[in-house]
Amino acid sequence: MSFLGVLESIGRDFKKGLLFALKYAVPVEKLVALLFPAAAPAAIGLADATMLIQNAVFMVEQKYAAANMQKGTGPQKLAEVMQLAEPIVARLLTQAGIAASTTYVQSLVSAVVAILNVQPMPTA
Repeated sequence: MSFLGVLESIGRDFKKGLLFALKYAVPVEKLVALLFPAAAPAAIGLADATMLIQNAVFMVEQKYAAANMQKGTGPQKLAEVMQLAEPIVARLLTQAGIAASTTYVQSLVSAVVAILNVQPMPTA
């Protein structure tokens, strides 16, 4: 198989994995209600921030899965998710009236990851 063929195959597998992950992702409304119960009724910006974090987590997890490096890479994954999502998440949270430091956004990322980790996966 050519180099281009290998890259195309990886791309197809990545797309399949991402579509699978998004199909079984936690609905944003449930995440917002869990993370911000008092703000749930007026949480449009918060829902956008949570969805952005969730999508960044999926992208980074897919990257590490494709490289067969899922275990023991938590700090690297967090750093990549923060690089992808922090500026926009901080802005969305600030617009919603929440002071969003880097530590605060990291705690949100960790919370989203924890919620995603306890979601049951379908059996084959």
